[in-house]
Amino acid sequence: MAIWSKLKRMDPAILVILFIFMVLSTALVHSATVDDPKIKISIMKSIILYGVGIVAFVVTSLFDFKWLLKISPYLYGAGLAMLAGLFFVPPKNGARGWYQLPAGLDFQPAELMKLILILVVAAMIARRAGEQLELKRDVLPTGVIVFVPFAMVLVQPDLGNAIIFLVILLGMFWIGNIKYTHVLVGSTAVVGGAALFLYVYSHFHDPIYHYLYVHHVEHWADRIDTFLDPSSVDKDKKYQLENAITAIGSGGLLGEGFMKGNSIHSSRIPYAYSDSIFVVVGEEFGFVGAAILLLLYFWLIYRMILIAIQSTTVNGSFIIVGVISMFVFQIFENVGMLIGLMPLTGITLPFISYGGTSLLINMLSIGLVMSVKLHQEKELTF
Repeated sequence: MAIWSKLKRMDPAILVILFIFMVLSTALVHSATVDDPKIKISIMKSIILYGVGIVAFVVTSLFDFKWLLKISPYLYGAGLAMLAGLFFVPPKNGARGWYQLPAGLDFQPAELMKLILILVVAAMIARRAGEQLELKRDVLPTGVIVFVPFAMVLVQPDLGNAIIFLVILLGMFWIGNIKYTHVLVGSTAVVGGAALFLYVYSHFHDPIYHYLYVHHVEHWADRIDTFLDPSSVDKDKKYQLENAITAIGSGGLLGEGFMKGNSIHSSRIPYAYSDSIFVVVGEEFGFVGAAILLLLYFWLIYRMILIAIQSTTVNGSFIIVGVISMFVFQIFENVGMLIGLMPLTGITLPFISYGGTSLLINMLSIGLVMSVKLHQEKELTF
């Protein structure tokens, strides 16, 4: 009876949004892969993956998030162990980021680590009970906790997920009442570090590229060059970006029609079913389709913000802000990289891109948000 009572109190808007995402993702992945003989993703497989994700969402929603906060240190240790284990796994596509599972499935620990870090950081900054975070007691220890998995994921190499770790930390620091002086110092350090990087990279480009080439990660330099100075990069290295921009632009206002995208169905867009799925939206549904998708994300984030505002527990609000930070950056980066505003990375479009681990973690994240809504205290607690 208690379970049914909780289910009735779920946010209906979020449930509707998730259902729409399921329909959109299944249709877009089918359109992106139907003409590719090398990639076989049936409609039923997409629906099954979403079904597993929905089950995970419901189960997580019914769990009391405060219990997960208590065991977050153990989850953090398990997450580090899984990341460390990847160094003993043969690389896939030049990176050690996945464990091979039965039935042809892959598991990416970096995706799970994002959720674990949200729980760990929320537990740590909630100890201040809303007071300003202290540099030695709060900011530096929490920063170290995030930096360790950041470094481990960075060397896999997986720059996209590593950056998301930092975005989660910054978003939660901000809502956790960090001092403005610390923000000023941190912002100055980031701007100074970026300026120094650009200076060193531009003046020592060839030695840096040679070093990355020797270590088989020269694609990092290719992506940076494509973003900073596309004219200096040969055509093959900016193939994905140029074709993506062309395809999205050709969609015009209303698009070329479902399963009628010329670039998509002539296989000119690499990873159209995963990282580049926004190209399918832009080419086949045009500006209107892309705008509707972004409005759905806005609606989802708006509903999560409302739950955070209404939460009677500070740590619950911190969790939701961590999830929002993760989603906002992933959406901005994925869309931005395909229209030339951001560097190319391996970040997927939440709930839309095909990917078992990514979808599962996104569903677990929304489940955490719903758990905050369903497990409120009568009085404000910390």
